Parts: sequence; structure tokens; C-alpha cells
Amino acid sequence: MAFVGKKFPNLTVDATDKTGITQKINILEEAKSKGKKVILFWYPKDFTFVCPTELHAFQAAISEFEKRNTIVIGASCDTPEVHFAWLNTPKNNGGIEGVTYPILADSNRNLSSQLGILDVTNERYDEETGNVLVDGDNVTYRATYLIDEEGTVFHESINHMPLGRNVSEFLRLIDAYTHVQENGEVCPANWQEGATAMNANREGVATYLSEQLN
Repeated sequence: MAFVGKKFPNLTVDATDKTGITQKINILEEAKSKGKKVILFWYPKDFTFVCPTELHAFQAAISEFEKRNTIVIGASCDTPEVHFAWLNTPKNNGGIEGVTYPILADSNRNLSSQLGILDVTNERYDEETGNVLVDGDNVTYRATYLIDEEGTVFHESINHMPLGRNVSEFLRLIDAYTHVQENGEVCPANWQEGATAMNANREGVATYLSEQLN
């Protein structure tokens, strides 16, 4: 299910951070009540390989997100206790010590199920036990959601497990969306902050393309 242009699901999920205190976070309310954008990025599992590189990359860019009035939140299906253990594991041992933003602990998979981002390749009914069996790890893909100050999703993307994300691209997308919000112009391919945008009409496109070709 695509959520772009729609409100983010109104669900509250357990989360923790470097303090180890379990808190409740509702992404929709977080955006609306604080008047901030939110980047929510999901990763498959704590204590794995590509995942810590991503969490550290988002941490390294935390000040850039803050400049853009954007809250960073990570998420997986691990428990708060596992998150806390990983947050206290040094980098040189595969940990994410130094990460300061909160991490959702969607261990009941309520939110990730609603988003449709779980690695479930098949569900089948076992006649012998009467149980539903799942093929796949039942953990999330590398899904990313950008949510505006009203709780509306303006970007979503999903990577397969082996493919780490480019954090700079999310900063670019936030810059572009903010430009649209503030100026009413649209942002062409490869647009960067400070570059020329264009009006969403034939004349605007013609002018932009003419300027680029000259």
C-alpha cells in the first residue's frame, strides 16, 4: 500500500534511546504536535551488518536534519531491551554506541504490518496444527518515510536487505519539498538547494529547459 499523499498511520509504538527508558511514540502526532518533519527509517535487525552503517550515517547527519526542522527516528521489530543493548555496544564491536535519536521497537509488528514492509514471502495454513505459518524472516525491509508537519507522507521508498541507503538523498528531498511548500514551485530532476526551480505549467517548463540548454 502506498502512503504518499496520505496521513501516516495513527499508531503508538514502544521506543527507546541511549537512556534505555521505554517511551511511546506516535509518528503522526510527533509531526503534528511539534510542527516538524519526520524521517522514519526501518532496518531489518539489530546486531547485523549493513544496519549499523546506516544508523551511524543518520547520526552523522543529525545536525543537517535538525537544520531542516526534521526529527530522525529509526525502527525495527526488535524489542526495546535489544535496542538498548545494541546502543551500548561499541562501534568496533558492531554496535551503535553514540546514536542519540529514538528507535521504534515494533515487536508486535502492528505498524510494520500496516505499512506492508515485512519480509513475508508466503503465509500458509498448517492443517495438522491449525496454525498459520510464515515463509520469510518476518522482519522489515529498509523502508523510509518522509512525513511533513501535518503528518502527511511526501516520500516513501523500500530497499531490499543488502542495499544500504544514501542519507544525502533524503536531505535533498526534504530541501525540495520545503522549497515547494515555501515557493509553490516544482523541483526538476537532480534539483539541489539553491538551484533554479520552475513553475508547474508549459511556460515554466519551457523557460527552465531553455535556460539549462544555453
